[in-house]
Amino acid sequence: MDKMRKSTSVILWVLIFSFGVLWMLADTNMFDVIQQGPRTLGSVNGESISLEEYNNRLQYYTQQYSERTGNSMTPEVRAQYEQQSWNDLVNSRLLQDKMDDLGIHVTDQEVVDMITGPNPDPLIRQNFANEDGTIDRVALQSWAEAPENTQLLISIEQQMRQKRQQQKMNNYLQSSMDVSDYEVEQYYIRNNTRADVSFVRFPYADVSNSEISVSEDDLREYYNNNQDKYERKESYRITYVSFDKTPTKEDTTRTFEEMNRLQSEFVTAENDSLFFNRYQSDMEYSVKTANKDEIRELYQPVLDVSVGKVTDVIQDGGRLFLLKKLDETANEVTFTVFGRDITADPIATIDARAETADDFSFYAQEDGFKGEAERRDLEISEAFATKGNNFISGIGQSQQIMRFLESAYEGQISDPLELNEQFVVIKVNEITEAGVEPFEEVEDQIRTVVTNNKRKQQIVTNVEDLISQNSDLKSIAEAAGKEVMTVESLAKSDATIEGAGREPKVVGAIFGLNEGEQSPAIEGTSAAFVVQLDELYEADLDNLTADERQRIRQQLRRQKNQAFMNTWIEQLKKEADIEDNRAQLLRG
Repeated sequence: MDKMRKSTSVILWVLIFSFGVLWMLADTNMFDVIQQGPRTLGSVNGESISLEEYNNRLQYYTQQYSERTGNSMTPEVRAQYEQQSWNDLVNSRLLQDKMDDLGIHVTDQEVVDMITGPNPDPLIRQNFANEDGTIDRVALQSWAEAPENTQLLISIEQQMRQKRQQQKMNNYLQSSMDVSDYEVEQYYIRNNTRADVSFVRFPYADVSNSEISVSEDDLREYYNNNQDKYERKESYRITYVSFDKTPTKEDTTRTFEEMNRLQSEFVTAENDSLFFNRYQSDMEYSVKTANKDEIRELYQPVLDVSVGKVTDVIQDGGRLFLLKKLDETANEVTFTVFGRDITADPIATIDARAETADDFSFYAQEDGFKGEAERRDLEISEAFATKGNNFISGIGQSQQIMRFLESAYEGQISDPLELNEQFVVIKVNEITEAGVEPFEEVEDQIRTVVTNNKRKQQIVTNVEDLISQNSDLKSIAEAAGKEVMTVESLAKSDATIEGAGREPKVVGAIFGLNEGEQSPAIEGTSAAFVVQLDELYEADLDNLTADERQRIRQQLRRQKNQAFMNTWIEQLKKEADIEDNRAQLLRG
């Protein structure tokens, strides 16, 4: 105590100084800046991506999904579209930068021509076309000059400018990736050149492990020469508990009661199609006609009701049915099927499970994940995930989980994550950084590879000895106790051989032979081969029609463009400075 009293003056001066610094920082709004965190969702090469444009992009996907499916997005589907929205915005920035570098610009006159020119954009033509297909120039001009349309016109001008610039970019790329006549002809030849072949197959499995000697030096040498094969991405070991979202007995009973109530209304419905829409059938409206003797067992109850009547509720797995008989002859019956899936009640089941999961997550963070799970008698499961791969062992595909893991720290416990069939709460047990896996962790894998390689070498050596001692394929087969196998009409473009499996290297060697020629030992995927080209049927370019030539050209151009764009975008991303603030701004 005496020591503390002697230090009191020093402590007071430290406190006074500290309060002074805090007061000064408060005057500069420093704390507001710190609390605000990042102000934009991210940036690409210094150009910001706003939360507003991200939300607009996501809203576009949400509307498209709703119009296409008639349903709202599940949390997992929404997570996928959130990632897609981000990718779209990043890619658009990268492409815009590249177009600027290449000098691909759009003049004001080009934009005007797309709106009011002699050949306007399809968007304009769609809204201002006369019945004869011509443009109503008076209506278009009046619309463009109306003050109330100013903001809309600005938006359309921006859209036209971006569209025109993208067209120029596409033309630039396509011009540099044209498909030559030679490429078209080679494609045609590969797909239409065929051969009859004979071969003897020597499986690598014929050599037993006891015949192979693998030393520690062999393993180390392979590891040192092939470390690129053992590079790993960042990975995560997690434990989790799940809360089932599948329908309960109460949900099944509820759906039965709803279907029973609909039975009488289905009978009196004058328009069955409208009935399906009004009461949200999970089956599209259609009329079925079936032979009475051939009608499937599920639908047989319709035979026992009168025309215009509806069957009792029928259950098949997780769906309930009502069948309405529309017509009947001596041999056939016509009917329609109304179906409802048994789904979990949004409040009594889904919300209750969500609340339970949220309650568990809260107390697990307070009292410990394992202890809280044991207290609630919940099963703890283990899983493994790798960055860049949305598949999580034991759980399945989940963009949400991967998004959480990629910004998580060891020991962190997640809020409940809603998947299609369950809620999960996750604890991150271990995060392994990207890098080359240690030799000790991959030693067993390497031993298998090295053993298989030595087995291959042994088989190939044995086959070469057989070839040197025997003059033809038949004698080689007899000396080895094998049989000569044949395949007819093997295509040059094939990757598999009937009776031998996937062997692209062997197929390539076959078409490098002359007719009647026998090959040396070929090291295939699962076996060594000796092959003989019995007869060759070469493709005749005179049979390549103009239509077929054009179809092949378009197909090759699509393949080339897709391969180039995927590689190009990834390369642009590697070279770009991309800032991603989603983890801070989109939490919760």
